[in-house]
Amino acid sequence: MGSQSTSADFGEQMLNSVARQAIQRLFTKSQSVEVTIRCSPSSKLLQGVVDSFQMRGEGLVIRRAFEAEEMEFETDAVSLDMGMGGVLSGKLRLKQATHAVAMVKLTEAAINRAFEADLVRQRLENVDLEQLTDLSGGEPLTFRDVHVGLRPEQRVKIHAKTDLPNRDNVPISLSARLSVERRRRVIFADPQFEADDIPEDLRSLSEALLPGFVTVLNQMVDLERFDLDGVLLRVNQLEVQGNRLLFNGYAEIEHFPRGR
Repeated sequence: MGSQSTSADFGEQMLNSVARQAIQRLFTKSQSVEVTIRCSPSSKLLQGVVDSFQMRGEGLVIRRAFEAEEMEFETDAVSLDMGMGGVLSGKLRLKQATHAVAMVKLTEAAINRAFEADLVRQRLENVDLEQLTDLSGGEPLTFRDVHVGLRPEQRVKIHAKTDLPNRDNVPISLSARLSVERRRRVIFADPQFEADDIPEDLRSLSEALLPGFVTVLNQMVDLERFDLDGVLLRVNQLEVQGNRLLFNGYAEIEHFPRGR
């Protein structure tokens, strides 16, 4: 029993190290990543059976542009390859897919920096929706200088600008309630035009642009575009806490990441 316990302790240390390295490869950068392995009795590690993995990370960057202040997840029971093709070779291989409860926390500042990322800006440029081109004489529109402010009760306030053929720097201002569609898409529901933020001579034009701009926003935040290597994220609930946005949901883990 003493030998078995020593082997299990060694296996736990090795598994912790390999798991931490594998999870860090999910992110372009990470300030810290902590992994906790739950296994009782610990001798089950020798067969590659683990009750759960718990990960907590801070200062995480996804795809070089999307920052998460915190991310946590805890898996169901998992079965691992402990042989030469798995943990013993420094790789974390699942024998079968597993699920995890997940939490992601974003700051308001990080959300606004994300609107400057190429992946996001591409979806704001040269938009040719008919409800917008009807206002621009057929010319596609580009939205810029987007700023998001978090508000209580899952609401946000959004400012942006666009240029029309006969008028530059047309401001847009709205408030909306954050909602989740099919657990993967964030929707800006119940949009309301914020007339007080717009010069009086531009209010009618700005309000006319609003539905098209909201359509663009609602097509942007699809979590499938942000899926990590081997990890599919799904959202059950959104919550605004001060200047932070909290996503609670789950992750489907098909395999641990193979590289950045």
